[in-house]
Amino acid sequence: MTTALITLTIIASILLVLFVLIQNPKGGGLSQNISSSSQLFGVQKTTDILEKGTWVLIAAIVLFSLAINFSITDAGKPTQVESKVKRKIEQSSVPSANPTSVNPVTADPLKK
Repeated sequence: MTTALITLTIIASILLVLFVLIQNPKGGGLSQNISSSSQLFGVQKTTDILEKGTWVLIAAIVLFSLAINFSITDAGKPTQVESKVKRKIEQSSVPSANPTSVNPVTADPLKK
């Protein structure tokens, strides 16, 4: 499922790049060449189609990204490094099992 969502996101991103590159920044774009023929057949202008397509693709990328985030099952599980660090901390905070052991740093060498 996650792989399919990632693939759809990549496809939508590529299409979005193409839609943005086709548009003319001044509003002309492809409509300058096709505007007369598109009005004859009652079709909307190309810029309107490209603008709506851009917004649809942006919304699709956002939705796919959210779906990918929710579809990952082990997002809350700690990584191996986090688990090892947690284990080390727990081991160092637990007192030793042998009560007769003496820390050599605090032991008095004169008392024997």
